[in-house]
Amino acid sequence: MTAVAVSKRFGATTALSDVTLRIAPGETHALVGRNGAGKSTLVSLLTGLHQPDGGEIRFGGEPAPPVADRGAWRQRVACVFQRSTIIPALTVAENLFLNRQNENRQSEPSRIPRPIRWKALRRRAGDLLEEYAVGVDPGALAGDLDVEQRQLVEIARALSQGARFIILDEPTARLDATAIERLFTRLRALAESGVTMLFISHHLQEVYAVCDTVTVLRDARWVLTEPVAAIGHDALVAAMTGEAAGLTDVAARPPVGASTPAALRLEGLALDGAYEPVTLDVRAGEIVGVTGSGSSGKVSLAETVGGLRRAGSGTLSVGGRLVAPGSVPAALKAGIGLVPQDRHREGLVPLLSVAENATLPIADRLGPAGAILPGRRRAVAEAFIERYDIRAEGPDAPVASLSGGNAQKVVLARALSTGPKVLVLINPTAGVDVRSKESLLGAVRAAADAGTGVLMISDELDDLRHCDRVLVMFHGRVTTELQAGWSDTDVVAAVEGVSG
Repeated sequence: MTAVAVSKRFGATTALSDVTLRIAPGETHALVGRNGAGKSTLVSLLTGLHQPDGGEIRFGGEPAPPVADRGAWRQRVACVFQRSTIIPALTVAENLFLNRQNENRQSEPSRIPRPIRWKALRRRAGDLLEEYAVGVDPGALAGDLDVEQRQLVEIARALSQGARFIILDEPTARLDATAIERLFTRLRALAESGVTMLFISHHLQEVYAVCDTVTVLRDARWVLTEPVAAIGHDALVAAMTGEAAGLTDVAARPPVGASTPAALRLEGLALDGAYEPVTLDVRAGEIVGVTGSGSSGKVSLAETVGGLRRAGSGTLSVGGRLVAPGSVPAALKAGIGLVPQDRHREGLVPLLSVAENATLPIADRLGPAGAILPGRRRAVAEAFIERYDIRAEGPDAPVASLSGGNAQKVVLARALSTGPKVLVLINPTAGVDVRSKESLLGAVRAAADAGTGVLMISDELDDLRHCDRVLVMFHGRVTTELQAGWSDTDVVAAVEGVSG
């Protein structure tokens, strides 16, 4: 695949300027850059969603097909997006052959609609899944699959349509360490079979683990392309940011006194099939991290605290007051702010503006008798935009127009808008760039410094370094508690069940 001097403008905004990218057959090529660097725009051109305003894209030496010919594009390139394109209400088999009905008719394609041979479709889907070593029942509902399974189904679907060039957009953003390693094993096998991949990630250690070459974009322009083995971590960060490395240095926090009252108290909290009884105090001003594998129960625990799940037993209290279980309104009323795992599905209303999203929990404070005064909402939103460094055209900008890091800042601003006693965060920096990560974690530390108790669930060691202590969960149980000063080896060993 070759893109030569491609450019794209949206109105007065230059989203991509004179970018060249060449990927050799069978190569795994990393594309990195901060949010807003132009990565998403380049992907939209490479997948035929937009026509470049200048330059040329070629596949195997041939010009890219017209944008309108979606079938031709699917045969050349496929993208596994961070937001899954799998339809939850359909089965795995139906998702695999969606928009390919003619392959499953009773006879040759014709203008006369004919019934789909469902048994044959499921059999073909089973063969396809077996060919690509995807251990999923073709008759299962796609909505019942976990994130890793959905991604593998999307990859299998792409390869079955003839595409030998796959774009992976933040494929590890919602996977735990074990699932990431399984994914990387699959990717290496695909590369050995001649599949070409463009790997987009904000996690530079993944670039070094699985990629051959790396290209950096910054401010909509090409910065460099180098073999991964030839460029060091600091040089790569400097290319992405235009600054010296060292953005992830973590200053020590003053210890929270043992006599400080608990902001959040869990007593014997348990959820059948997810986690066993957990007893935990998070003191006011304390940041407590929780990590573990995907099956550890850590996300379910956080969602229980945030009101998204109802515990089977035990109690949850904030500031000494019991909180009604399984109720988001009750959690909000008690003083719990939540940054959920999936900002797109659970954290934002895409059709609303930045101001509307950020002020949803405090709408009743923006005017008399429940009415919202637009000027007051705008003023509050402008203050949030400045405080949390949200890069948007203004409070009225659609939240769907923001980059991933800035969208996450809106979610955090909303969670903090009520001045919560407890802040619960689930993978708060997943899929955001270095600078956005620093900004988000800085805001979390500021909230803790002001007295908010923070429960941070994360798979990222860089996130956990900001915590006063870290709990490790394994198969639904808290097995290890690590005080500040832990080593990466300590955490990884506990997550994998080697210690604790």
